[in-house]
Amino acid sequence: MTDVFTFGESMVIFQTHDIGNLEDLPQIFQKVGGAESNFATGLSRLGHQVSYMSKIGNDPFGRRILKSIRAEGIDASHIKVTKDAPTGLLFKEQKFSNAMNVYYYRKNSAASRMTKEDLPKSIFKDLKYLHITGVTPALSDTCRELVFEAIEFARQNDVKVIFDPNLRFKLWDKEEAFTVLNDIAKRSDYILAGIEEASFLTNQTEIQDIFRTLQTNANQIIVIKRGSDSTLVYENGNNMEIPVVHVDKIVDPVGAGDAFAAGFVHGLLLNNRLDQCVRYGNVLGSRVIQQHGDVEGLPSLEELNEELDNKFISDVRR
Repeated sequence: MTDVFTFGESMVIFQTHDIGNLEDLPQIFQKVGGAESNFATGLSRLGHQVSYMSKIGNDPFGRRILKSIRAEGIDASHIKVTKDAPTGLLFKEQKFSNAMNVYYYRKNSAASRMTKEDLPKSIFKDLKYLHITGVTPALSDTCRELVFEAIEFARQNDVKVIFDPNLRFKLWDKEEAFTVLNDIAKRSDYILAGIEEASFLTNQTEIQDIFRTLQTNANQIIVIKRGSDSTLVYENGNNMEIPVVHVDKIVDPVGAGDAFAAGFVHGLLLNNRLDQCVRYGNVLGSRVIQQHGDVEGLPSLEELNEELDNKFISDVRR
């Protein structure tokens, strides 16, 4: 039985492990990523049953993605292959230690052709959580319809909706993003947003104003991630702070939010308190940013528990 369902676009990622201009660097590595499949990978590595839906091209990149998803133990039965459109691609360029450029090649991609007819409606019967990001509705009009259709089926089946805004201004304009993402937010049970995303969605800068504006019903739980500052949780008019996990060096910041979402939902599936859910999320986020790639740093359940229990002090395991 599937606990969590998510859908979106996976891409083959090309990136170097060196700092510099992409056109000047001789070596480039091939990886797999995408907000929703990153999230699914994080949850699956922690031992949960998660289903992922997407559409890929009938090309080497699509085959690479399908192999990767299956290898992670994710239910890939809802991934469709099409001959009519290519698999999306993404290039990362680490120009400086603290500056990353992302180049998309995903216009008219296979995933952008997903429609609400692709939705496996029967999956909602025993589902616990539906995970939605703000990336998928930015891909196309049909993908946007798919997102709202999925939310409607979730509401009808008492499935909790988890929303990560995941702002991508390279995919759509700000006015459109503001309207659509707020429409999704008000239909969601959990909102996991970065501080800049939350400020954008509310047109507010003070944290209490952000919370009050973003929360459209009393039962919503809002989590605000603030980079190296503590993570904030707002529930029933009250908020709490949970410390983040600081790391010595950030290698690749992409994928941290997806990792956080996976850790947070891991806690929900264990019926933990919200502060513990956030703690899981913060640990996963800190792991991912210390390696190249969106998912390479995601821990197994054993590794996560070891870190939480502080079982290993030495930097070498013998």
